[in-house]
Amino acid sequence: MIDELSAALRRDDDRPAILGTTRRGRTVVRITRGDLAAMADQYAGGLHMRGLGCGDTIGVAVRPGARSLAILLAARRLGLRVAALDPAAGPDVLLARIALADPKLVLADAAAQAAAGWAKPLARKAARIDLPSLDRFGPVATVGGRLPGSAPALRCAGATAPVADYGRSGDAVIVFTSGTTAEPRAVVHTWASLHAGMRAVTDLVRPLPGAPVLGGTMFVLVPALAAGAPVALPARSGQGVARQLRQLHPQATYLTPPALRAALTAGASFTGRVWSGSAPVTAALLTKVKQAGATHAYGVYALTELFPAAVVEAADKAGFDEPGDLIGEPVPGVGVRVDASGQLYLTGPAAFDRYLGEPPRRWVATGDVARLQGSDTGPGQVRVVLAGRSKDMILRAAENIYPGLYEPALHVPGVSLAVLVGGPAADGDERVAAVVELEPGANRDQVRAALLERFDRMGSARPDVLLFAPVPLSGRSRKPDRQAAARLVAAAPAQSVETIGGTTTTARDRRSAS
Repeated sequence: MIDELSAALRRDDDRPAILGTTRRGRTVVRITRGDLAAMADQYAGGLHMRGLGCGDTIGVAVRPGARSLAILLAARRLGLRVAALDPAAGPDVLLARIALADPKLVLADAAAQAAAGWAKPLARKAARIDLPSLDRFGPVATVGGRLPGSAPALRCAGATAPVADYGRSGDAVIVFTSGTTAEPRAVVHTWASLHAGMRAVTDLVRPLPGAPVLGGTMFVLVPALAAGAPVALPARSGQGVARQLRQLHPQATYLTPPALRAALTAGASFTGRVWSGSAPVTAALLTKVKQAGATHAYGVYALTELFPAAVVEAADKAGFDEPGDLIGEPVPGVGVRVDASGQLYLTGPAAFDRYLGEPPRRWVATGDVARLQGSDTGPGQVRVVLAGRSKDMILRAAENIYPGLYEPALHVPGVSLAVLVGGPAADGDERVAAVVELEPGANRDQVRAALLERFDRMGSARPDVLLFAPVPLSGRSRKPDRQAAARLVAAAPAQSVETIGGTTTTARDRRSAS
């Protein structure tokens, strides 16, 4: 798919590639397809002049968009491996990741470098980004415009680069996922697995040439542009996204759940099909997106190790009334199995090759507890239902409680987001706390009454306490931060944490009786 895009950009090169919008209601062309192809050629030439070639690793600390895509295209041409460096990871984790990937050169835009230098206090305060000083990155070159204190620009003028002859089996990208500072976890995808994942997205979304697509990830940019569809990168605010939707009328939109909620709060109206993932997607959220105009709304289950893995439409998710979180049918080509402990495993052409420094793996251990409905002997015959993360399990009264099995039931009308977390109880056991974030304007008493009805049907997982508060989020995908939610409950004033009624006592009595 990367090769297809490189060729496609050179056809009709005056057509728009990246779109923008203005506050006055105008749509503008940020960069054309020909400009994007030329940028990729220049970067390839500049990297070749720096002595980088097939098998070398480059680090990339560049915001998603045209430049980061052009770097990926240049890396493909030269046979380089790209290590994605997330500035929000924290200084210690970021340095550990750089040490593990060992890039010969780090490409960074001026914004990332400013956050590591003169704008460091502002970045800490406004964006909660804390970068180590630039000299600890190793060799750095600037792509795009420079600011005072930026590293020298990547020299591209007049440079040309050969096309590496290495097929699709070589390493393409290193994407860091969970892991401690001492042992960062690095997912390695080959060009073949990237191609398979992007082909799967193309088959799902079926982008049409000419009509805009709203989304910012590589798995949106590459398939859309290869099909001839221009792409608009989502604005940072809900109001900005609402304005983009109003002006562009996109055929397809991909936003994370927090971005969707912010857009809905801002009164967004949707067109075409809407996709959401990278964090838990509730049936209530997808239903609201359809009510706001989308023809279809889908939840996408994916991991860094395999994207995409499973998809569910709003109507199917809303109609599921069993315990757990229905994530839908596996994408064609994705194999699923559940081991004796209930953990979900995935495999398929889009699956990663290995973790950096480890041997190749055929199956991805998701860390999710799941059950399968139906037969896995053919397409469309199996659906996957999640019960939660194995590491998020709460142990109370010698019973295993998987939050994901019950959290979908907490999303009653008026609830924006809800999680179940564990914490120490007075008797040494664990207590279960429900942290519930209300939608703007929701009636708290009505939501509480609806929740109590749901709690009564949760059996041994019935929460001990209820806290109405914004659910903490973390990471670039803004997933619920369960550890932070547990700390929030522990630190909340006693008058704001409501005791639901006797669950811990009942559990203790049950242990004594046994």
